[in-house]
Amino acid sequence: MVYLNPREKIFKLIAILTTLTLISAICLFYNTFYEISYPEEKLRFVFTVSLQPAIFSFSLIILEWVLTKRTTWISIGILITLTITSAIAHLFSISLPFGIVFTLMVAYITYLLYTNWDSITKGQWAVVAALVLPVIGAFTYIYLHKYSLDLYYEYEKPINSLTVLIAPILLLVYVSVRFKEILVAISQESQKVIRITEEKKEILANQNIKLEQQVKERTAELKNSIEHLKATQDQLIQSEKMASLGELTAGIAHEIQNPLNFVNNFSELSSELIDEMNTELSSGELEEAKLIAEDIKDNLGKINFHGKRAENIVKAMLQHSRKSTAEKESTDINQLAEEYLRLAYHGLRAKDKSFNATLITDLDESVPQIKVVPQDLGRVILNLITNAFYAVNEKGQLNLPNYAPTVTVSTKNLDENIIIKVSDNGNGISDEARSKIFQPFFTTKPTGQGTGLGLSMSYDIIKSHGGSISVKTENGAYTEFTIQLPKK
Repeated sequence: MVYLNPREKIFKLIAILTTLTLISAICLFYNTFYEISYPEEKLRFVFTVSLQPAIFSFSLIILEWVLTKRTTWISIGILITLTITSAIAHLFSISLPFGIVFTLMVAYITYLLYTNWDSITKGQWAVVAALVLPVIGAFTYIYLHKYSLDLYYEYEKPINSLTVLIAPILLLVYVSVRFKEILVAISQESQKVIRITEEKKEILANQNIKLEQQVKERTAELKNSIEHLKATQDQLIQSEKMASLGELTAGIAHEIQNPLNFVNNFSELSSELIDEMNTELSSGELEEAKLIAEDIKDNLGKINFHGKRAENIVKAMLQHSRKSTAEKESTDINQLAEEYLRLAYHGLRAKDKSFNATLITDLDESVPQIKVVPQDLGRVILNLITNAFYAVNEKGQLNLPNYAPTVTVSTKNLDENIIIKVSDNGNGISDEARSKIFQPFFTTKPTGQGTGLGLSMSYDIIKSHGGSISVKTENGAYTEFTIQLPKK
């Protein structure tokens, strides 16, 4: 019972009392079944006279907890002093301290009953009886021992048995009543969870309808934007400024589907969680059902968050962008890297006139042209350069002495591969974030300043070209991204 209900402190207290009663019963009747020596009898006697008052006073602790839901120093003090004075009374025939403490215990019991009389329930009356009846038995035992030795020797064992065993028996009655109350509470909580679940299902259904409508609206807006992008493609190719604006937002059209997929995935996941919760409720696993309900609530929050993110992305799309043909073309990597370095810098300068940084290019002239999708690879380079500018700008705002924001783009021709590196002397990336930077939706930027899809998209693009992308960084010092592309 204690292990099944670890939060019920009363069950732990009753278990301790029952254990003390068992030990006391063994000490009390041990010499009845076995012949023991005088030293053993003396030891048995000491244990008996110590445990019985401990049981009385421990019953007081249980009564106090049942009536007030707390344990005070008064009941604990009575437990300690009653046990000690009982041993002194039996071993040294000094009964006055025991009598005083016993009287104080009776007075405190009376006080507890008087102050909580109106609030005592049926089950709690069993606890009251479990304490009062042993006290009456103890009074009877003391009276007969002092004034009627014949009756004392005749009824000593029955009185002791009744005094020791009546408390555990009545406390078992309380345990059964309390357990019934727990079952009733669990049943009520189950009904509440079921009701909440039905309400969540209805809310989720309504939310799905709204999301579907939003997806249709965003898709229509996206189609219109793409049509407009097609109409202005030639102008973007000829104009560096318009090309800069287009390339800075080209990834947005590609990324718009990701938050929408995220919304749909969490909707499906929430539906599966509801089925799991119904299964847990059917099997009586209420704690698991509650945890699943919290997960559903979290999913609804994420659906709302990423739905708004998709809305912001669509609204923020520029009217001009270049569309990738997804066809590989023979491309000058050096020219591509240098072009996007300028585009990123001019794009950031257009937004923030105060921004300045040193641009360093170290381009290996022996790098040959290789077949890539130029728009896709350009987006990767642009994303890495933009992140580098963000890092040095963020560090520059700290007004550190002798700090010069610097971004470096370099290429190198190896035997079978081409290396592209983008590095900066910004704040670097923490160890914790470094392991997550290529995960979708993870961003170290403040809320609203990053979608968390740039590096994830870059990783996928490089992989689709048969290459790899890696990062070296030192927190507070630098960050260096390395792209490796095969020549064939």
